[in-house]
Amino acid sequence: MSILIRPALLTDLDQLVELEKTCFDTDQLSRRSFKHWITTEHRALLVAEQVNEIGRTGSTLLTSMDGGNAEDSPELSRPPSMAVVGYVLIIYHPGTRLARVYSLAVAPSQRGTGIAKLLMLAGEQAANDAGRLYLRLEVSVDNTPAIKLYQTLGYQKFGIYRDYYEDHKDALRYQKRIRRYRDTLQHRSVHWLRQTTPFTCGPASLMMAMHGLDRSYQPSQEEEINLWREATTIFMTSGHGGCHPIGLALAAKRRQFKVEVWVSQTGTLFIDGVRDEKKKQVVELVDNGFKRQAQEEGIKVHYANITQNDLISAFKSGAIPLILISTFRMDRKKAPHWVVMSGFDDDCLYMHDPDPEEGRQSELDCQFIPIACEDFDRMSSFGKNRLRTAVIIWP
Repeated sequence: MSILIRPALLTDLDQLVELEKTCFDTDQLSRRSFKHWITTEHRALLVAEQVNEIGRTGSTLLTSMDGGNAEDSPELSRPPSMAVVGYVLIIYHPGTRLARVYSLAVAPSQRGTGIAKLLMLAGEQAANDAGRLYLRLEVSVDNTPAIKLYQTLGYQKFGIYRDYYEDHKDALRYQKRIRRYRDTLQHRSVHWLRQTTPFTCGPASLMMAMHGLDRSYQPSQEEEINLWREATTIFMTSGHGGCHPIGLALAAKRRQFKVEVWVSQTGTLFIDGVRDEKKKQVVELVDNGFKRQAQEEGIKVHYANITQNDLISAFKSGAIPLILISTFRMDRKKAPHWVVMSGFDDDCLYMHDPDPEEGRQSELDCQFIPIACEDFDRMSSFGKNRLRTAVIIWP
Protein backbone atom coordinates (compact mmCIF):
# COMPACT_ATOMS: atom_id res chain seq x y z
CA MET A 1 0.00 0.00 0.00
CA SER A 2 1.11 3.56 -0.74
CA ILE A 3 -0.51 6.87 0.09
CA LEU A 4 -1.03 9.57 -2.53
CA ILE A 5 -1.48 13.11 -1.19
CA ARG A 6 -3.24 15.28 -3.76
CA PRO A 7 -5.76 18.15 -4.06
CA ALA A 8 -9.38 17.10 -3.60
CA LEU A 9 -11.61 16.82 -6.67
CA LEU A 10 -15.38 17.02 -7.08
CA THR A 11 -15.32 13.30 -7.82
CA ASP A 12 -14.16 12.78 -4.21
CA LEU A 13 -17.34 14.24 -2.72
CA ASP A 14 -19.06 10.95 -1.92
CA GLN A 15 -15.99 9.52 -0.20
CA LEU A 16 -15.32 12.74 1.72
CA VAL A 17 -18.87 12.91 3.05
CA GLU A 18 -18.77 9.25 4.09
CA LEU A 19 -15.37 9.73 5.72
CA GLU A 20 -16.70 12.75 7.65
CA LYS A 21 -19.64 10.73 9.00
CA THR A 22 -17.31 7.92 10.03
CA CYS A 23 -14.83 10.23 11.80
CA PHE A 24 -17.04 12.76 13.58
CA ASP A 25 -20.25 12.55 15.59
CA THR A 26 -20.60 16.36 15.78
CA ASP A 27 -19.24 19.43 13.92
CA GLN A 28 -19.44 17.59 10.61
CA LEU A 29 -18.71 19.28 7.29
CA SER A 30 -21.67 18.93 4.93
CA ARG A 31 -21.55 17.87 1.29
CA ARG A 32 -22.27 21.49 0.39
CA SER A 33 -19.31 22.65 2.50
CA PHE A 34 -16.94 20.17 0.88
CA LYS A 35 -18.10 21.29 -2.57
CA HIS A 36 -17.52 24.91 -1.58
CA TRP A 37 -14.01 24.26 -0.34
CA ILE A 38 -13.08 22.19 -3.39
CA THR A 39 -14.11 24.94 -5.78
CA THR A 40 -13.22 28.15 -3.91
CA GLU A 41 -9.93 30.00 -3.54
CA HIS A 42 -7.89 30.77 -0.43
CA ARG A 43 -7.68 27.20 0.80
CA ALA A 44 -5.89 23.89 0.45
CA LEU A 45 -8.07 20.78 0.60
CA LEU A 46 -5.84 17.73 0.30
CA VAL A 47 -6.86 14.09 0.40
CA ALA A 48 -4.90 10.97 1.29
CA GLU A 49 -5.62 8.26 -1.22
CA GLN A 50 -4.74 4.64 -0.58
CA VAL A 51 -3.30 3.13 -3.74
CA ASN A 52 -3.08 -0.64 -4.15
CA GLU A 53 -1.27 -0.55 -7.47
CA ILE A 54 0.83 2.50 -8.20
CA GLY A 55 0.17 4.15 -11.55
CA ARG A 56 1.78 7.16 -13.15
CA THR A 57 1.05 10.20 -10.97
CA GLY A 58 2.19 13.01 -13.24
CA SER A 59 2.76 16.13 -11.14
CA THR A 60 1.06 14.86 -7.99
CA LEU A 61 2.92 13.93 -4.84
CA LEU A 62 3.12 10.21 -4.11
CA THR A 63 4.18 9.40 -0.58
CA SER A 64 4.88 5.99 0.89
CA MET A 65 3.60 4.98 4.29
CA ASP A 66 7.04 5.38 5.88
CA GLY A 67 7.10 9.05 4.86
CA GLY A 68 9.51 8.75 1.93
CA ASN A 69 8.74 10.01 -1.56
CA ALA A 70 8.03 7.37 -4.19
CA GLU A 71 9.04 7.86 -7.80
CA ASP A 72 6.58 7.63 -10.67
CA SER A 73 6.38 4.08 -11.90
CA PRO A 74 5.47 2.91 -15.42
CA GLU A 75 1.76 2.88 -16.17
CA LEU A 76 0.18 -0.48 -15.44
CA SER A 77 -2.24 -2.33 -17.62
CA ARG A 78 -4.86 -2.44 -14.86
CA PRO A 79 -6.20 0.82 -13.35
CA PRO A 80 -5.14 1.33 -9.73
CA SER A 81 -7.60 0.67 -6.92
CA MET A 82 -7.92 3.82 -4.81
CA ALA A 83 -9.81 4.95 -1.70
CA VAL A 84 -9.82 8.28 0.14
CA VAL A 85 -8.72 7.50 3.70
CA GLY A 86 -8.07 11.02 5.01
CA TYR A 87 -8.12 14.72 4.29
CA VAL A 88 -6.89 18.04 5.63
CA LEU A 89 -8.59 21.40 5.01
CA ILE A 90 -6.48 24.52 5.45
CA ILE A 91 -8.01 27.97 5.05
CA TYR A 92 -5.98 31.03 3.99
CA HIS A 93 -7.15 34.43 5.17
CA PRO A 94 -7.01 37.06 2.41
CA GLY A 95 -4.76 40.03 3.11
CA THR A 96 -2.92 38.31 5.96
CA ARG A 97 -0.12 35.79 6.40
CA LEU A 98 -2.28 33.46 8.49
CA ALA A 99 -3.51 29.97 7.61
CA ARG A 100 -5.68 27.72 9.74
CA VAL A 101 -6.18 23.97 9.87
CA TYR A 102 -9.95 23.89 9.76
CA SER A 103 -10.35 20.10 9.75
CA LEU A 104 -8.23 16.95 9.71
CA ALA A 105 -9.66 13.44 9.42
CA VAL A 106 -8.28 9.93 8.96
CA ALA A 107 -10.38 6.79 8.57
CA PRO A 108 -10.49 4.89 11.89
CA SER A 109 -9.05 1.75 10.26
CA GLN A 110 -5.99 3.73 9.10
CA ARG A 111 -5.16 5.63 12.27
CA GLY A 112 -1.72 5.11 13.72
CA THR A 113 -0.17 4.49 10.29
CA GLY A 114 1.26 8.00 9.77
CA ILE A 115 -1.38 9.35 7.38
CA ALA A 116 -2.29 12.29 9.63
CA LYS A 117 1.36 13.32 9.77
CA LEU A 118 1.67 13.10 5.97
CA LEU A 119 -1.43 15.25 5.55
CA MET A 120 -0.19 17.85 8.04
CA LEU A 121 3.23 18.07 6.41
CA ALA A 122 1.65 18.43 2.97
CA GLY A 123 -0.72 21.06 4.34
CA GLU A 124 2.15 23.01 5.88
CA GLN A 125 3.97 22.95 2.56
CA ALA A 126 0.87 24.18 0.73
CA ALA A 127 0.44 27.05 3.21
CA ASN A 128 4.13 27.89 2.95
CA ASP A 129 3.92 27.93 -0.85
CA ALA A 130 0.94 30.29 -0.53
CA GLY A 131 3.11 32.75 1.42
CA ARG A 132 1.68 32.11 4.88
CA LEU A 133 3.86 32.57 7.95
CA TYR A 134 1.71 30.96 10.64
CA LEU A 135 -0.49 27.89 10.73
CA ARG A 136 -3.03 27.66 13.55
CA LEU A 137 -5.43 24.98 14.68
CA GLU A 138 -7.82 23.97 17.43
CA VAL A 139 -8.02 20.51 18.98
CA SER A 140 -10.31 19.02 21.61
CA VAL A 141 -8.72 18.89 25.06
CA ASP A 142 -9.30 15.11 25.22
CA ASN A 143 -7.92 14.26 21.75
CA THR A 144 -4.61 12.97 23.07
CA PRO A 145 -3.30 11.37 19.83
CA ALA A 146 -3.87 14.56 17.83
CA ILE A 147 -2.29 16.74 20.53
CA LYS A 148 0.76 14.45 20.57
CA LEU A 149 1.03 14.68 16.76
CA TYR A 150 0.84 18.48 16.73
CA GLN A 151 3.42 18.81 19.48
CA THR A 152 5.72 16.38 17.66
CA LEU A 153 5.41 18.56 14.54
CA GLY A 154 6.44 21.65 16.51
CA TYR A 155 3.11 23.33 17.26
CA GLN A 156 3.07 25.49 20.38
CA LYS A 157 0.01 25.87 22.61
CA PHE A 158 -1.05 29.52 22.89
CA GLY A 159 -4.51 29.45 24.40
CA ILE A 160 -7.74 27.65 25.17
CA TYR A 161 -11.22 28.23 23.82
CA ARG A 162 -14.07 27.28 26.17
CA ASP A 163 -17.20 25.50 24.94
CA TYR A 164 -15.84 25.45 21.38
CA TYR A 165 -17.44 22.32 19.92
CA GLU A 166 -21.08 21.36 19.47
CA ASP A 167 -20.70 18.88 22.34
CA HIS A 168 -19.48 21.79 24.53
CA LYS A 169 -15.93 20.48 24.90
CA ASP A 170 -13.09 22.97 25.19
CA ALA A 171 -10.47 23.38 22.46
CA LEU A 172 -6.75 23.96 22.84
CA ARG A 173 -5.25 26.48 20.42
CA TYR A 174 -1.92 25.69 18.75
CA GLN A 175 0.20 27.54 16.23
CA LYS A 176 3.41 26.99 14.31
CA ARG A 177 5.69 29.36 12.44
CA ILE A 178 5.98 27.60 9.07
CA ARG A 179 8.37 30.08 7.50
CA ARG A 180 11.54 31.74 8.80
CA TYR A 181 11.66 32.58 12.50
CA ARG A 182 13.82 35.49 13.60
CA ASP A 183 12.27 37.03 16.66
CA THR A 184 9.91 36.36 19.54
CA LEU A 185 6.40 37.73 19.21
CA GLN A 186 5.80 40.62 21.59
CA HIS A 187 2.09 40.87 22.29
CA ARG A 188 -0.40 42.42 24.66
CA SER A 189 -3.21 40.56 26.39
CA VAL A 190 -6.17 42.08 24.56
CA HIS A 191 -9.60 40.54 24.99
CA TRP A 192 -11.21 40.21 21.56
CA LEU A 193 -14.63 41.80 21.01
CA ARG A 194 -17.00 41.41 18.09
CA GLN A 195 -18.63 44.57 16.76
CA THR A 196 -22.40 44.21 17.08
CA THR A 197 -23.34 46.45 14.13
CA PRO A 198 -21.87 46.90 10.63
CA PHE A 199 -20.70 50.44 11.49
CA THR A 200 -19.12 50.13 14.97
CA CYS A 201 -15.66 48.74 14.21
CA GLY A 202 -14.14 51.87 15.75
CA PRO A 203 -16.00 51.63 19.09
CA ALA A 204 -15.39 47.85 19.32
CA SER A 205 -11.67 48.41 18.66
CA LEU A 206 -11.54 51.23 21.20
CA MET A 207 -13.24 49.08 23.84
CA MET A 208 -10.69 46.30 23.21
CA ALA A 209 -7.83 48.74 23.72
CA MET A 210 -9.28 50.39 26.83
CA HIS A 211 -10.09 47.04 28.45
CA GLY A 212 -6.61 45.77 27.53
CA LEU A 213 -5.06 48.73 29.35
CA ASP A 214 -7.46 48.83 32.31
CA ARG A 215 -9.33 45.67 33.34
CA SER A 216 -11.75 47.72 35.43
CA TYR A 217 -13.14 49.23 32.23
CA GLN A 218 -16.14 47.13 31.21
CA PRO A 219 -17.21 46.99 27.54
CA SER A 220 -20.89 46.59 26.68
CA GLN A 221 -23.17 47.00 23.69
CA GLU A 222 -24.60 50.17 25.22
CA GLU A 223 -21.08 51.54 25.57
CA GLU A 224 -20.33 50.54 21.98
CA ILE A 225 -23.26 52.60 20.71
CA ASN A 226 -22.40 55.52 23.00
CA LEU A 227 -18.84 55.58 21.68
CA TRP A 228 -20.14 55.56 18.12
CA ARG A 229 -22.47 58.48 18.87
CA GLU A 230 -19.52 60.41 20.31
CA ALA A 231 -17.15 59.69 17.41
CA THR A 232 -19.28 59.29 14.28
CA THR A 233 -18.76 61.38 11.15
CA ILE A 234 -22.57 61.22 10.61
CA PHE A 235 -22.32 60.37 6.89
CA MET A 236 -20.20 58.04 4.77
CA THR A 237 -20.58 56.80 1.18
CA SER A 238 -23.60 54.77 2.24
CA GLY A 239 -25.23 53.66 5.45
CA HIS A 240 -24.33 54.99 8.87
CA GLY A 241 -21.25 57.13 9.36
CA GLY A 242 -17.96 55.63 10.49
CA CYS A 243 -15.80 56.94 13.32
CA HIS A 244 -13.38 59.87 13.09
CA PRO A 245 -9.94 59.24 14.67
CA ILE A 246 -10.12 62.45 16.71
CA GLY A 247 -13.67 61.56 17.73
CA LEU A 248 -12.41 58.21 19.08
CA ALA A 249 -9.55 59.97 20.85
CA LEU A 250 -11.94 62.42 22.52
CA ALA A 251 -14.14 59.52 23.68
CA ALA A 252 -11.11 57.75 25.19
CA LYS A 253 -9.95 60.91 26.98
CA ARG A 254 -13.40 61.35 28.52
CA ARG A 255 -12.86 57.89 30.01
CA GLN A 256 -9.57 58.96 31.60
CA PHE A 257 -7.17 57.46 29.04
CA LYS A 258 -4.20 59.34 27.62
CA VAL A 259 -4.40 59.64 23.83
CA GLU A 260 -2.73 61.07 20.77
CA VAL A 261 -3.68 60.97 17.12
CA TRP A 262 -1.78 60.67 13.85
CA VAL A 263 -3.45 61.88 10.67
CA SER A 264 -1.66 62.15 7.33
CA GLN A 265 -3.82 65.01 5.97
CA THR A 266 -5.14 68.30 7.35
CA GLY A 267 -8.34 68.46 5.29
CA THR A 268 -11.77 67.08 6.15
CA LEU A 269 -11.57 63.30 6.55
CA PHE A 270 -13.76 60.94 4.50
CA ILE A 271 -15.47 63.79 2.65
CA ASP A 272 -14.47 62.37 -0.75
CA GLY A 273 -16.80 59.42 -0.17
CA VAL A 274 -19.85 61.69 0.29
CA ARG A 275 -21.46 62.96 -2.91
CA ASP A 276 -24.35 65.06 -1.63
CA GLU A 277 -23.27 68.67 -0.99
CA LYS A 278 -25.48 69.09 2.10
CA LYS A 279 -24.05 65.90 3.58
CA LYS A 280 -20.54 67.15 2.80
CA GLN A 281 -21.27 70.29 4.79
CA VAL A 282 -22.31 68.17 7.78
CA VAL A 283 -19.17 66.01 7.54
CA GLU A 284 -17.01 69.15 7.38
CA LEU A 285 -18.84 70.64 10.38
CA VAL A 286 -18.22 67.47 12.42
CA ASP A 287 -14.55 67.33 11.37
CA ASN A 288 -13.95 70.94 12.42
CA GLY A 289 -15.77 70.35 15.69
CA PHE A 290 -13.62 67.34 16.59
CA LYS A 291 -10.43 69.29 15.80
CA ARG A 292 -11.51 72.26 17.90
CA GLN A 293 -12.44 70.03 20.86
CA ALA A 294 -9.10 68.17 20.61
CA GLN A 295 -7.26 71.47 20.84
CA GLU A 296 -9.35 72.52 23.85
CA GLU A 297 -8.70 69.18 25.55
CA GLY A 298 -4.96 69.29 24.86
CA ILE A 299 -4.97 66.15 22.69
CA LYS A 300 -1.84 65.99 20.56
CA VAL A 301 -2.59 65.55 16.86
CA HIS A 302 0.33 64.76 14.54
CA TYR A 303 -0.46 65.78 10.98
CA ALA A 304 2.00 63.33 9.46
CA ASN A 305 2.28 59.73 8.26
CA ILE A 306 2.57 57.28 11.11
CA THR A 307 5.20 54.62 10.42
CA GLN A 308 5.51 51.03 11.54
CA ASN A 309 8.38 52.13 13.80
CA ASP A 310 6.10 54.73 15.41
CA LEU A 311 3.46 52.07 16.10
CA ILE A 312 6.00 49.61 17.50
CA SER A 313 7.59 52.30 19.66
CA ALA A 314 4.18 53.24 21.11
CA PHE A 315 3.35 49.58 21.69
CA LYS A 316 6.66 49.01 23.50
CA SER A 317 5.97 52.03 25.71
CA GLY A 318 2.74 50.45 26.97
CA ALA A 319 0.20 51.88 24.53
CA ILE A 320 -2.32 50.08 22.32
CA PRO A 321 -2.82 51.65 18.87
CA LEU A 322 -6.03 51.68 16.85
CA ILE A 323 -5.28 51.70 13.13
CA LEU A 324 -7.51 52.51 10.18
CA ILE A 325 -7.07 50.08 7.30
CA SER A 326 -8.65 49.54 3.91
CA THR A 327 -10.42 46.19 3.62
CA PHE A 328 -9.62 45.90 -0.09
CA ARG A 329 -6.90 43.28 0.38
CA MET A 330 -9.30 41.23 2.53
CA ASP A 331 -12.66 41.51 0.80
CA ARG A 332 -12.08 43.76 -2.27
CA LYS A 333 -14.61 46.29 -0.89
CA LYS A 334 -12.30 49.29 -0.23
CA ALA A 335 -14.06 50.15 3.02
CA PRO A 336 -12.40 52.00 5.94
CA HIS A 337 -12.10 49.71 8.94
CA TRP A 338 -10.65 50.10 12.45
CA VAL A 339 -8.49 47.34 13.98
CA VAL A 340 -6.39 47.01 17.14
CA MET A 341 -2.65 46.36 17.21
CA SER A 342 -2.07 43.36 19.48
CA GLY A 343 1.59 42.47 18.85
CA PHE A 344 4.63 42.54 16.57
CA ASP A 345 7.79 40.68 15.64
CA ASP A 346 10.50 41.13 13.01
CA ASP A 347 8.23 40.11 10.14
CA CYS A 348 4.69 41.09 11.09
CA LEU A 349 2.39 43.44 12.90
CA TYR A 350 -0.48 41.58 14.60
CA MET A 351 -4.05 42.83 14.71
CA HIS A 352 -7.35 42.11 16.45
CA ASP A 353 -10.17 42.62 13.93
CA PRO A 354 -13.64 43.14 15.48
CA ASP A 355 -15.47 41.99 12.34
CA PRO A 356 -15.43 38.23 11.48
CA GLU A 357 -16.50 38.60 7.86
CA GLU A 358 -17.80 35.74 5.76
CA GLY A 359 -14.89 33.47 4.85
CA ARG A 360 -13.42 33.60 8.34
CA GLN A 361 -14.84 30.63 10.11
CA SER A 362 -14.66 31.81 13.71
CA GLU A 363 -13.66 34.67 15.96
CA LEU A 364 -10.34 32.89 16.51
CA ASP A 365 -9.39 33.90 12.98
CA CYS A 366 -9.77 37.57 13.96
CA GLN A 367 -7.21 37.53 16.79
CA PHE A 368 -3.48 38.20 16.45
CA ILE A 369 -3.81 38.35 12.66
CA PRO A 370 -0.29 38.51 11.18
CA ILE A 371 0.12 41.28 8.60
CA ALA A 372 3.55 41.06 6.97
CA CYS A 373 5.50 44.31 7.32
CA GLU A 374 5.84 44.61 3.55
CA ASP A 375 2.03 44.35 3.20
CA PHE A 376 1.09 46.62 6.07
CA ASP A 377 1.79 49.98 4.42
CA ARG A 378 -0.52 49.14 1.52
CA MET A 379 -3.26 47.94 3.84
CA SER A 380 -3.04 50.89 6.25
CA SER A 381 -3.86 53.59 3.71
CA PHE A 382 -7.37 54.47 2.65
CA GLY A 383 -8.96 56.24 -0.29
CA LYS A 384 -7.55 58.13 -3.24
CA ASN A 385 -5.70 60.49 -0.87
CA ARG A 386 -4.11 57.45 0.81
CA LEU A 387 -5.16 58.52 4.29
CA ARG A 388 -3.10 57.06 7.12
CA THR A 389 -4.40 57.53 10.63
CA ALA A 390 -4.06 55.91 14.05
CA VAL A 391 -5.21 56.59 17.58
CA ILE A 392 -2.68 55.75 20.31
CA ILE A 393 -4.22 54.84 23.70
CA TRP A 394 -2.28 54.77 27.00
CA PRO A 395 -3.49 53.89 30.49
